[in-house]
Amino acid sequence: MKLSSQPEPALPIQPLPPPLPDPQRQSLSNGVELVQLHLPQAPVLCLDFWCRAGSALERQEESGLAHFLEHMVFKGSTTLAAGEFDRRVEALGGNSNAATGFDDVHYHVLIPPPAAAEALELLLDLVLQPRLDGDDFAMERQVVLEELAQSEDQPEEVAFQELLRQACPDHPYGLPILGRREALEAHRPELMAAFHASHYRADSCCLAIAGPLHELDLLQRLEDSALARLPAGGSPWTPRPLALQAGACTLELPRLEAARLLMAWQLPAAAHQDAVVGVDLLTTLLAEGRRSRLVQRLREELRLVESIDLDLNVLEAGSLVLLEAVCDPAHLDRVQSEVQRVWNELMDTPPAEAELERAKRLVGNGYRFGLEAAGSVAGLVGNSSLWGRRHNLQAPLDWMDRWDCARLSRELIPLLDPQLGFSLRAVPA
Repeated sequence: MKLSSQPEPALPIQPLPPPLPDPQRQSLSNGVELVQLHLPQAPVLCLDFWCRAGSALERQEESGLAHFLEHMVFKGSTTLAAGEFDRRVEALGGNSNAATGFDDVHYHVLIPPPAAAEALELLLDLVLQPRLDGDDFAMERQVVLEELAQSEDQPEEVAFQELLRQACPDHPYGLPILGRREALEAHRPELMAAFHASHYRADSCCLAIAGPLHELDLLQRLEDSALARLPAGGSPWTPRPLALQAGACTLELPRLEAARLLMAWQLPAAAHQDAVVGVDLLTTLLAEGRRSRLVQRLREELRLVESIDLDLNVLEAGSLVLLEAVCDPAHLDRVQSEVQRVWNELMDTPPAEAELERAKRLVGNGYRFGLEAAGSVAGLVGNSSLWGRRHNLQAPLDWMDRWDCARLSRELIPLLDPQLGFSLRAVPA
């Protein structure tokens, strides 16, 4: 990596977009929440279905089933042939995608507004009435196994998964979302159908719609849809709190091109939104841009690392902050000691006001940019609604204003003590 000595450009404050209306929330007769947000200037509309059905909900024998189910959903429904959903959505001028995480899964469609009603019917049919054909199941299992093999063949991914396994040894967050090979090979359509029936329920789902809604009245259509026919009752899944295990290890990996220092810390769970915003500010202050503490020290001044990143992963059972420093193996000791030194300095002296203001501009501008896209807005309000967080879109910016240097030092900086985290050194074998 070429290191630049040019000064970091000044950060303009992104102008506020036109005021956004609060999300409009309605409930179907079975309790499923519909959240809509009108974005009159958006060129497309996003339909985003969310469900509390991530890999953390799997029993031991269900390992990898949540992600496998995501694959099988696109193989067709009781009324849609394999590939028909994609063909029809594309013919309407749209596209679709899906993602499975630890806590939840979501399926979304970006579509021109005139085709919204038809696309919504297709999406709900596909997700809520999967066919799970035996032949398709066998073929898609091979696709998932190949995806797992590719992950296991990437030394960087192996190191990251080992970090989670050792840092979260008794928690689903320590297990791979893709699952274990022996479990995937044993899965049958009947087990997947039972998983779907157990978790895709009215109390565990929501639908978010963002874009130019205009005169679209989708509520009546939804009352006659598969979404309204989901069984109600029961209690939605709530996560078992994470308790990260402090420690350290070294891992030798063939074909690893450079050494890596990986570190993991536990931070407040997603329910604590005010604290999550503070952590976002702190990780930005530490490792976003050349003027951030870790980048400036380890890359710009000492030139010990090729790169250093500090990422916040907001999760329901407990968020994770993950550090990755890429360096020459001979520099690992010094890199780790400098990370400790940066933290010690922050503990001794609160960050400067200018540092925090810079972090607020970066985080605030990124958030405001995201509000310009229907897909980002639907994902934001959909995920929040799924987990019972019904704040307005201005709230994260208001929470940001509550954080000052003294509060960061008092409440959050102590949580990033390297002695409280788990450290993994990955070195070429």
